[in-house]
Amino acid sequence: MRFSFSGFILSTFLAFQLAGLQAQRIEPFFTDMTKLARIDFKYTIGDDHYENILESSGSGITIFDYNGDGWMDLYMMNGTYIEGISDLGGIKYKDTPDRLYKNNGNGSFTEVSGLAGLDDRNWSMAAGAIDIDNDGDQDLYLLNYGPNRFFRNNGNDTFTDITDRVGLKGPDKLNGFTKWSIGVSYFDYNRDGRLDAFVGNFLAFDPKYVSTETPGMMPHPSEYMGQASMLYEQKSDGSFVDVTKKAGLYYPDSKCMGLTVFDYDEDGDLDIFQANDHQLNFLFRNTGGKFKEVGIASGVAANTKGNPCGSMHGTLGDVDGDGLIDILVTDLEYGAFYKNTGGGVYKDISESSGVAGFLMGKGGWGSELFDYDNDGDLDIVSANGTAEELVLQHPLLLENDGNGHYKNVGPSRAAYFSTKRSGRGVTVWDYDNDGDMDIIFSHVDKQATATLLRNNTGNRNHWVGFTLKGANGPASAIAAKVEITAGGKKQVRINQWTTSYLSNKDPRIHFGLGNHKLVERIEITWSDGKKEIYNNIGGDRYLTIVQGKGIILK
Repeated sequence: MRFSFSGFILSTFLAFQLAGLQAQRIEPFFTDMTKLARIDFKYTIGDDHYENILESSGSGITIFDYNGDGWMDLYMMNGTYIEGISDLGGIKYKDTPDRLYKNNGNGSFTEVSGLAGLDDRNWSMAAGAIDIDNDGDQDLYLLNYGPNRFFRNNGNDTFTDITDRVGLKGPDKLNGFTKWSIGVSYFDYNRDGRLDAFVGNFLAFDPKYVSTETPGMMPHPSEYMGQASMLYEQKSDGSFVDVTKKAGLYYPDSKCMGLTVFDYDEDGDLDIFQANDHQLNFLFRNTGGKFKEVGIASGVAANTKGNPCGSMHGTLGDVDGDGLIDILVTDLEYGAFYKNTGGGVYKDISESSGVAGFLMGKGGWGSELFDYDNDGDLDIVSANGTAEELVLQHPLLLENDGNGHYKNVGPSRAAYFSTKRSGRGVTVWDYDNDGDMDIIFSHVDKQATATLLRNNTGNRNHWVGFTLKGANGPASAIAAKVEITAGGKKQVRINQWTTSYLSNKDPRIHFGLGNHKLVERIEITWSDGKKEIYNNIGGDRYLTIVQGKGIILK
């Protein structure tokens, strides 16, 4: 037998190549890293019996860099025992704190809520992080069932409660019952250069009410009165005043579950999409500091059947690459997917996109539009679970074909997507700073643990990420539009991270670039109307862009 050294080399090379391909095939796209990351959060509903709408609503997740070290930290809201609502046996859950997890930069986290002063003991729903005083660090507004709290970042890894000073506690009651806030969207509504806050409030929860329609189950949301969402205007001294009525936003019986701010009609000012629970959704058009409700006229008030949905929130993104921002709205039936057709008019494509079929009967709560595989289009993740009863459902990961049509790829991407849970909050972040988006879920099931999924293979494609800073603080950066071109392909994002139920995503704007590393063009339309253009920027890194000063390289 003759030995061929060249043949041996070739066969060895092919063997190694085949082994590599096999390794790629068996490596999961996402890995559950919750325990290794030391995220030991467990949600409480105040007792051990799932039986009212407060308990069913779940908890939120907020991603922000609280200590400015460049690694995204995690804040998770919790429920607690409330006398008169919780069963007496739940007193063991009294004073359950919210939890702040510090990112150690090595894949692990340390729980520091007590040290930081963020271990709030109210029933917390959501939290909005923002540099409200323009001092360079992230403050935190906590939205509760009960009094809201605002925490100033002291710049030394601790926070101070300044709620009374800024006037953001909110009323004790709305429509006769405890105020129930579910989130906040910040924006400069009147373009005075100061950041304002629009707080979403849900419904007037009467814990003594027993449904006449379904006495053996928790009452339906439609059986309660609503509560008005509230717009707070920031004054020159840093305090806030309620201008809801003056701005035309006073709807005392609305039942808000999510707020999203962006310039939907591209007329140069910021508008508000309010997702309502079993009511027609609102779209508030900004007419120069006052608002006009145009949801029906714009096509975003109801679903394809003309029915009001149990809408959770509006998630923004250009799903079909036409440069227009679409809105995904999950709900407890099958949701709505509003395609922007231009001119401020939308068409529901939930059925034609395939999304309705996948969400049907799942009970959709939190969702995000994000590019999980960095191929340059927006995919969908959804946390699911039945509301009135504790029925578990499969979470979903839906992949975009590049034209706005979706297929369910979750079971082939992670074992988690083949496991039934009762999900509520979900958001996306790059917790390990490797350029692909990871996912974290919260749950209200009997496990009640969080789930962190690390993205293992998305960074095989190129990517780029941006942090936007306005000229005079965040006011002109919130809801700014960023359009990039890479490899001749255009993508658009909105600098808005309050786009999931009760949750706030990674504040950095993330783009997948496919096999193109160079970004040929970046165009930013700041929310004060000013535009900036940058050319030929290398990818595979995070960049900070300061309005008027350009790209800051660290």
